[in-house]
Amino acid sequence: MGAEVITFGCRLNTTESEVIRRHADAAGLVNTVVLNTCAVTAEAVRQARQSIRRLARERPNATIIVTGCAAQTEPETFAAMPEVAIVLGNEQKISAQFWSQHADLLTRAPFGLDREEKVRVNDIMSVRETALHLVDGIEGHARAFVQVQNGCDHRCTFCIIPFGRGNSRSVPMGEVVTQVRKLVEHGYREVVLTGVDITGYGAHLPGEPRLGKLVRQILKHVPELERLRISSIDSVEADADLLDALGDEPRLMPHLHLSLQHGDDLILKRMKRRHTRSDAIAFTTQVRRLRPDIVFGGDIIAGFPTETDEMFARSRDLVDGGTHAAGAARRAQATRCAAAPARRSCAAPPSRRANRRDAPRADRARRHRPHRAVYRRAPRGAVRSRVDARSHHREPQRQAIDCSLSKFNLPLVPAKAGTQRKELDSRFPPSLSELRRTGATNPPKPRA
Repeated sequence: MGAEVITFGCRLNTTESEVIRRHADAAGLVNTVVLNTCAVTAEAVRQARQSIRRLARERPNATIIVTGCAAQTEPETFAAMPEVAIVLGNEQKISAQFWSQHADLLTRAPFGLDREEKVRVNDIMSVRETALHLVDGIEGHARAFVQVQNGCDHRCTFCIIPFGRGNSRSVPMGEVVTQVRKLVEHGYREVVLTGVDITGYGAHLPGEPRLGKLVRQILKHVPELERLRISSIDSVEADADLLDALGDEPRLMPHLHLSLQHGDDLILKRMKRRHTRSDAIAFTTQVRRLRPDIVFGGDIIAGFPTETDEMFARSRDLVDGGTHAAGAARRAQATRCAAAPARRSCAAPPSRRANRRDAPRADRARRHRPHRAVYRRAPRGAVRSRVDARSHHREPQRQAIDCSLSKFNLPLVPAKAGTQRKELDSRFPPSLSELRRTGATNPPKPRA
């Protein structure tokens, strides 16, 4: 049995796993399992460790080699595992020279290596170039992936990938076009351009060509290609050529995966992102105008430190409303209801009111919501509740109080309506503390 490669994570890892498989077979490795790991989340690293332990139980005689982003960022973690024979960095895993020159090391790895000898990970930040590895296909995939870029020059506060992939570096356009043509000749009808930060493509190449120019060159020089797809992009870095290609190139697929991360400007600033909420909305609006059938995907992080419910709601509005139109409509409707709560048009639809058993009381409560404070009096010394009617984040608390007091059939009395409050107090007996204060010994019975 030859080498088996198990892939975790992104499309770039999928492309590199095919290169690893071919290098391992060329080195003559047998009964070997290579895990190409991912480090984008702590859960991804945990799954890699779990898979290693499971493989050791299922195939006790196999040689387990760990590589990928998790191996690059946490080499000692995997070197400490007795099941692991050797740990390779992201540069070594795709180097044909390393696999051929260290075939003897990889062969004797199952018999035990020193802990220092097990780790073959270099400083990824020192890597300045990336080479395209020509492959004629990817096993088990109908689409072909072509790596056009690697690494990232940005340092978002939540992201560890630059420390696993290094700084940004791009593949020359001529090599990319040659690879795409080779894949088409082998029967692939769709090619996906992939990388870590592909909208940063070309920044370190002569002439600094952008991603849009690369797309144009591929479609021009490989007319046999039926479909070209782009993986995740950073919308704020999209160039004019790319937008024009989306508008007038039918072979460029109408799908973009956006690295949004959040919908609140303050959280985006704390993430050290380069776009704002309005930038994302403007980009999607512009692309929809150029390509009405476009479909967007996106990454959203929930629970970022210092995130509040209101901040999370702004992220959700981006998803629910697409270009925030639905969220804006909901906020406008809420504003109108707060300004004129007694209007029938602001109430819930008739079909919804018909399904609510306490619909009349809800209508009465809605009429009193403009007041700053609402006081409610419950019988026999119950606690008097004060709810800020203008604080939207206390709406669930207000609804809970409404439900708990609905059985008493009490109308809501605004704080300024002193005469109404006195009339309401006269319907109920005084509390025990009031009786003691007045000297009464036998509290009166409640009036009918």
